[in-house]
Amino acid sequence: MQGIKLFFICFFLILNLPLVATAQRPVRPVERPLSAPDTLEVPPAFSRIDTLQIPADTLSVTDSTKIVPANGIQTEITYFAEDSIVTDFETNKVYLYNKAWFEYGEMRLDADIIVIDWENSELYATGVTDSLGAISGNPFFKDGAAVYEIRKEMRYNFKTQKAIIKDVVTEQQDGILRGETIKKTDDGSIYLDHGYYTTCKLTKPHWHISSNKLKSIEGKQVVSGPFNLYFNGIPTPLGLPFGLIPNTPEEKASGIVFPTYGQEKIRGLFLKDFGYYFAFNDFIHARVTGDIYSKGGWGIKSQSVYKKRYRFGGGFNLDFQKFKSPETELTPLDYNTFRITWNHTPESRGTSRFSASVNAGSTSYFNNVVNQFNFQNNVTSDLQSNINFTKTFSGTPFSMSSSMQHSQSVTSGEVRLRLPTLNVSMNRQSPFRNVKFEPLKTLNIAWTFDFQNSITNKPRPLVPIDPELGSTTSTNLIPFTPNNFNLLLKNANNGAQHRIPISSNFTLFKYFTGTASMNINELWYLQRINYFYNPVSERVDQIVENGFNRVTYYSSSFGLSTNVYGFFNFKKGKIQTIRQHIQPTFGFSYTPDFTDPSFGYYQNVQTNAEGDTRLYSRHQGFIYGGAPQGESRALNIGLRSVIEAKIKTGEDSLSEESTKKIPLIENLDLNTSYNFAADSFQLSPISVRARTSFFDRKLSVNLSTTLDPYATGTFAGSNGREITRRINEFAWNKGQGLGTIRNASLNLNASLNPSNAQNPGEVRDELTNEFLRQGGMMNEFVESQINQIVSDPSQYIDWNIPWNLTFGYNLSYNKQTSGTTNITQAMNMSGDLSISEKWKINFNSGIDLQTKKITQTMIGIARDLHCWQMNVSWMPFGRFTSYSIDIRVKSSILQDLKVSRRRSFFDR
Repeated sequence: MQGIKLFFICFFLILNLPLVATAQRPVRPVERPLSAPDTLEVPPAFSRIDTLQIPADTLSVTDSTKIVPANGIQTEITYFAEDSIVTDFETNKVYLYNKAWFEYGEMRLDADIIVIDWENSELYATGVTDSLGAISGNPFFKDGAAVYEIRKEMRYNFKTQKAIIKDVVTEQQDGILRGETIKKTDDGSIYLDHGYYTTCKLTKPHWHISSNKLKSIEGKQVVSGPFNLYFNGIPTPLGLPFGLIPNTPEEKASGIVFPTYGQEKIRGLFLKDFGYYFAFNDFIHARVTGDIYSKGGWGIKSQSVYKKRYRFGGGFNLDFQKFKSPETELTPLDYNTFRITWNHTPESRGTSRFSASVNAGSTSYFNNVVNQFNFQNNVTSDLQSNINFTKTFSGTPFSMSSSMQHSQSVTSGEVRLRLPTLNVSMNRQSPFRNVKFEPLKTLNIAWTFDFQNSITNKPRPLVPIDPELGSTTSTNLIPFTPNNFNLLLKNANNGAQHRIPISSNFTLFKYFTGTASMNINELWYLQRINYFYNPVSERVDQIVENGFNRVTYYSSSFGLSTNVYGFFNFKKGKIQTIRQHIQPTFGFSYTPDFTDPSFGYYQNVQTNAEGDTRLYSRHQGFIYGGAPQGESRALNIGLRSVIEAKIKTGEDSLSEESTKKIPLIENLDLNTSYNFAADSFQLSPISVRARTSFFDRKLSVNLSTTLDPYATGTFAGSNGREITRRINEFAWNKGQGLGTIRNASLNLNASLNPSNAQNPGEVRDELTNEFLRQGGMMNEFVESQINQIVSDPSQYIDWNIPWNLTFGYNLSYNKQTSGTTNITQAMNMSGDLSISEKWKINFNSGIDLQTKKITQTMIGIARDLHCWQMNVSWMPFGRFTSYSIDIRVKSSILQDLKVSRRRSFFDR
């Protein structure tokens, strides 16, 4: 009987289940325009329900159902509703209410109302309108990576993956698409009726492109019919018959690079940087662009990047420019210029490593091809390149490296190649590490072998070599061209060097640290110089003698150092303690006299008809030089001092938090030496260096000077004029004070900003770390871009910093023994100021106080327009006088959507 009763109870509940669901469904009022659609059509089964009403269950109904795939369904289906799930078996539909969701493979649909039609494999979703007309629970649809925010309703076939959506917003790369009606196809493409495209993510965007017909092809592009450009909802006459917007992932985006246009006074109208971007694959990208000028000039650029994960990465750039203009007396321009850059950075793995950083080109490149936004390029005076290979031999102390180095002076045109260079070295070894005697236990020895071959277009002067004998050492540069390569190789300077340092550290008398060292050097050359006096020309001439020869020299030293600490305590006042750290050093070094004829490293040569002689090194001007001249038995004296103060910051003097340390003198160094073997000028000039800072290290001060302790005297020269030179007597014995300051320098640098702001150095570090965190690789181009951002904040603006000011002052003084003095001093300033939340002014300038001229100056204004940004850059005077105004979309895929006006220094 209990089984029969249970059967009738279940049968009764099944009959009344639709009535319960009807009682739980919310009542939906008539919807306003642009609101959710009307309520769902009542299933036919509801019209036959008994009129007997059953009160709704107050308990929340939560269910999660998994249906086994059938009838073409590819994978598992899961759905959920927080309020109720109602199944209509006659129409084969399921109704989900309140915070419902439906998942099928990579597809997920969220809404307050979802209807599942199993018969047609179709979903219907919409939101719920309350009594005040507010809509909640609008559908949110996700299909793979595509996301659709729906304002009204949608129908979706989860078999064919096609959908019809009313009033939807979806994000495509950096842009946003919105349409009144959208049709989604199974390949992910969408068709929009009366839609718009924008990169502004506000509900009411600042700008958008409006078109009656839009199509988004997944992974390729967005295509539009005739469109208009709107600003703040106001239509403008700007538009085109059709539009193409890239919608390709950045790593696979190939396409046309649109040019910039303008006019220069000398080269005429131009189109710059027009070309194509090639995304060959995930490992190699390239960009080829060209420039053309109406007066005949042109240029071509190739930029490529490559990367193999966990192995290496880099980039190669080539820029060739042909400058040409009508041949006139004032502007006869017809020349070529080029630049090549290459960087290659490997990942750290294995025992070998190959890296490259190449920056080479015509010496006139930076004077002709000007980047208005990169001042560093315009004032570059030297180009440096380095290609390096290193190898470590596992299980041994040996390692090897080989490199090619290039240096080039833009101002003088001198080019120097070190090709090749070879280094083999042995790490320091301690052969007596197990001995208890400390000097032997800490004894260590190392070895280094270097080989260099230097090629330069500034050859060594052959004859004569001494300007004082009526000659000059100036030489003309050899054009660095393929035709002259044999001549450049003939004048190459090469050689090899062995270095063996031996040293030991030990403690003496408990408080002293002793250091004994010996350095052995040997040079290998294939040439040496023979000097002779030429009585006809009355000068010293030289002859190059070919053949292998060695130069061996050595030196030894012994030093003692200790540390002395002094404390000065104060019972009254804000200063609690002054602490001084003094580190004196005393050492003795010995170097034999390698000018002795028995060594054969120097020649004593007659210099004039009177028979005067002078010593000349037979390896003068060689790549590693020659042996040192003269015997040295020198006493070296040094003194280093640091002075700090501890001051009170609170009333509780016993707490560590109530005191802080401030530097009074961060570093003070004094160094000199006395050579007992010298016959004159035994005391070396006294070198003094000091460094300190003020105002919580916001102002740093650096001082250095060299004091010559010997006196000077006036003598009659050969031409009858008086000359001043040093004499072998101390200055204080001649009433000339402590000596003569030969050179001195003062550097002041300050960075002022609010305590929570960043100075330029911190900005540089933050940008570098962020770039590396994102998987980037540092190279010269990246460093130049980061430096450009730091020096020109309009390119990357932190609107949270209210102001920042940096300035520097440099003073240099030099006095030669002849009495000639030279003083240079300059001051530079840079900074930025936020005059409001969206406006920022930045500047960079300086003053040459010696010539009383203002150095290169830049003034910039930046305006944050939310989805746009305006940058104004102005260089009011100087060689690169120019201005630029840019208003551009912040989105990376619409960087060419901009309004620009430029006038360069060529237009003057």
